[in-house]
Amino acid sequence: MSRHGAHADDDQVADEETMLDPTEVDEEIADDGDAPMDSDDDENNIVGEIALQNDSVAHFDTHTDSIFCIAQHPVHPQIIATGGGDDVGYVFDATPLPTPPNGNTNSEPKAREGLTPLHKLTGHKDSLNSIAFTYPAGQYLCTAGLDGQLRVWSSIPSGTQYRFLAAAQEVEEINWLAPCPHPSRPNILALGANDGSVWIYQIDRNAKGNELHVLQAFYLHTASCTAGSWTPDGELLATVAEDSSLYVWDVFGAAEAAGLAPVANSQHVVGLTGADERFRVEGGLYSVAVASNAAFVAVGGPEGQIRVVGLPRVAHASSASAGSSGSGARSKVGGGKQVGGPKGAAASAGQAGQILASLQAGTDNVESISFSQPPLTLMAVGNVDSSITLFDTAHRFAVRRRIEGAHADEEFEHSVVKVEFVKREGAGGWLLTSVGYDGVVRRWDARGGTTAAGKGLVGEWKGHRGGGEGGGVMGFVQGGGEAVVTAGDDSIALVFQTPVQG
Repeated sequence: MSRHGAHADDDQVADEETMLDPTEVDEEIADDGDAPMDSDDDENNIVGEIALQNDSVAHFDTHTDSIFCIAQHPVHPQIIATGGGDDVGYVFDATPLPTPPNGNTNSEPKAREGLTPLHKLTGHKDSLNSIAFTYPAGQYLCTAGLDGQLRVWSSIPSGTQYRFLAAAQEVEEINWLAPCPHPSRPNILALGANDGSVWIYQIDRNAKGNELHVLQAFYLHTASCTAGSWTPDGELLATVAEDSSLYVWDVFGAAEAAGLAPVANSQHVVGLTGADERFRVEGGLYSVAVASNAAFVAVGGPEGQIRVVGLPRVAHASSASAGSSGSGARSKVGGGKQVGGPKGAAASAGQAGQILASLQAGTDNVESISFSQPPLTLMAVGNVDSSITLFDTAHRFAVRRRIEGAHADEEFEHSVVKVEFVKREGAGGWLLTSVGYDGVVRRWDARGGTTAAGKGLVGEWKGHRGGGEGGGVMGFVQGGGEAVVTAGDDSIALVFQTPVQG
């Protein structure tokens, strides 16, 4: 009988039906368990167990948002700098803390304390998306943000503490920072911006009022400049952009002085765009790396597309006349004509500007490219489709091995965020470290082998939240390979001991 009837008698009958029978007052209902609640408890227990799997030896948890970038001091490798979505950066010592003694053997072990920040890097008004120490001595620490600011801190005599030096803002957003790697070009920094421009700064705390001096500014990219990479000798800078263009800049005029500039008064020695059908990569270019011998540059974009382009060989000695400040180079922001000429330089045009190979590395976006150190001739490529592809650059870029699902778990194939060879010549130089959105650090023997079903996996370390749970690893540094320090999307940096075995 409906409770929404029109008669009062119906309402009375309904009320009587809803009353509890007196004989049922003392009846006990047996507890047969709550299956759904038990299931929830089981799931929570499983999640807790997963969270407890932590192979790290130390952690830094001061950030309150995702850590987007990480850098390692070139002289003191234990000194790490991070920047994140909380608009700040930190400097900390990654040396693991001693394990505190546990006085009562019957009690639970004490929780490990997090590493303490040495310095807080403030002043940005948006996320920090790039951070770098200058070479060769880490004299300056530089941060870049989505607010377009370049902020620089100067080291105090200890070399491990920093104080704010200066700031500059020429663009709306900065995408990346790249310090010049050669010791004869100290404290020089390149950056790429969302308007396509590329800027070269020299940093000098003794130049009062001009601590951040603009050496060069390049404007040929017509869309956001997404990545940049120096040649090991520090003479050339390769940059790529969303307009599918590649430019290799003659930053200090060494190529022109050696007679290698393709066009008189040109700022670049290589320039390729999507207008060249052979070079075109639909959807833009997002990664770039220069080979260890500086013979060529590799660029990557969507659908696993890679182009390999030859570079001019410029001996570093040829740039002596340019001066370490680069003041002799041409510049849109000032500077005179480069002095010197081919007679004072050992250089070769070689295959400069030629497309040496068009490669396929996976089916999705190319996220990261890394080259091994001589005498090895390997190139590793990490892809959003969770694959890593290894090429042999000495044999026409033949595929040495393809590692499918390099960062896949039981449910998803997670993106490979970064791949990097351990920077060693000889023993250990074949080791490749990778991280992904699964939150795992893995190390591979790039020579191949039968380990891990033939994939060459020699080690893996867990600790970050991953698997689509708002975690994953956004980047890492590894020094000589004995330890890896990660930047986590879960706002934590972890330190893993990763011994290198020859």
